[in-house]
Amino acid sequence: HYATEADRIVIMLRQSLRSASALRSAAKTHGARAMSTYALPSLPYDLGALEPVVNTEIMTLHHGKHHATYVANLNAALEKYADAEAKKDVAAMIALQGAIKFNGGGHVNHSIFWTNLCAPKDVVAPSEASPELAKMIDAQWGSLDAFKTEFNTKTAAVQGSGWGWLGYDKAAKKLAIATCANQDPLSTTGLTPLLGIDVWEHAYYLQYKNVRPEYLKQVWQVVNWKNVAERFKAASA
Repeated sequence: HYATEADRIVIMLRQSLRSASALRSAAKTHGARAMSTYALPSLPYDLGALEPVVNTEIMTLHHGKHHATYVANLNAALEKYADAEAKKDVAAMIALQGAIKFNGGGHVNHSIFWTNLCAPKDVVAPSEASPELAKMIDAQWGSLDAFKTEFNTKTAAVQGSGWGWLGYDKAAKKLAIATCANQDPLSTTGLTPLLGIDVWEHAYYLQYKNVRPEYLKQVWQVVNWKNVAERFKAASA
């Protein structure tokens, strides 16, 4: 039990500040131009590059509308947060945490997601991208196909909206499959993100309708294992 109501508020604020700090740091890594101003990153390929797996219409809306909205709302929330912090308005600072987490997470997650994908013609096998990563996948799941099956099964089961992730556990020095609800960043779980697949309906519905498992089956045709390998190398160094 907290000794006083003031103690409870202080503890809540400290927890909120740690969360906001982590999100600002992550967002800065994935597209920041200034401490509290973030920009929509350019795609590393044309809007139609992921055809026929992800069509141009989806990419146009997903990147140009959805991701752009997360960026705009993150900047607005951080501006309000800075104003509240300057005024020492604890209640307002706490109230803004939801918007910072949601929109900051949306920006961080999508900034990773775009680089995790590439045109079908540019896809290489994990063993070519990183023999070390391929060996770890085989050691933990038995084969690449077994890994994909478990990843797809867990990600398809996400209730509502969220993400499926391949992450790296630095403490255990192992890979891990994880799912996150809504726009919660994987980094808040202690794992380093290597590969994220968006299973919000805006990522696939215009093409795959309500058949999320089919989208997950097909998306491996555009997974950029070179990018995943780069993230693995950095995380495991």
